[in-house]
Amino acid sequence: MIYLLKGVLIGIIFGVPAGAVGALCVQRTLQGGMKCGIITGLGSSAADCFYAIVGAFGITVISDFLTQYQLPINIVGGLLILAMGIGTLLKKQSSAANAETKTNYGAMFLSAFSVGITNPAAVLTFLFAFSYFGIDGRLNVADGVALVTGVLIGTLIWWITLSAIARKIKDKFGEKGFSRLNKIFGIIMIGFGVVVFARLIIGGHR
Repeated sequence: MIYLLKGVLIGIIFGVPAGAVGALCVQRTLQGGMKCGIITGLGSSAADCFYAIVGAFGITVISDFLTQYQLPINIVGGLLILAMGIGTLLKKQSSAANAETKTNYGAMFLSAFSVGITNPAAVLTFLFAFSYFGIDGRLNVADGVALVTGVLIGTLIWWITLSAIARKIKDKFGEKGFSRLNKIFGIIMIGFGVVVFARLIIGGHR
């Protein structure tokens, strides 16, 4: 039970600085409703759980692979974020009501999962979190499953909360502000993509 609770805390604390996926979650909630936002968040949660499994069970083969190929993985992630941001910015704007009828939940899940999984630094984040909470990374199966389940619950609490807030924003601004908000989040996504490449360039000159 203690590992489940620790996992929930880790999921909430480290899920809040959501970055590009957070912007994507809000944008999709504005466009298609809370279900779209939550499914987007669920894709990110699945990626977080993967990294939590690596950290919880000390799977060094995967962590070593992620460290070795961090550069190309980050490049792929940056390109994905840029592509989604540009796509959102250039997409012909439809009404929020029409958008809710044109949803591909599988694509939403996979795109968010792809952005989350192409962030190799996430495994280091979880290793730090586990160390902070006194988790040594060599758990037995039961404790490890409880920890990862807690991470899933914690991240989902955050995504549901964020989607609910975005829904309130949507209700406040109404149909007139929908197009403008959609473009704003497209620009934010592009900004996150630029930041990814800026970090790679700066890091490459150290």
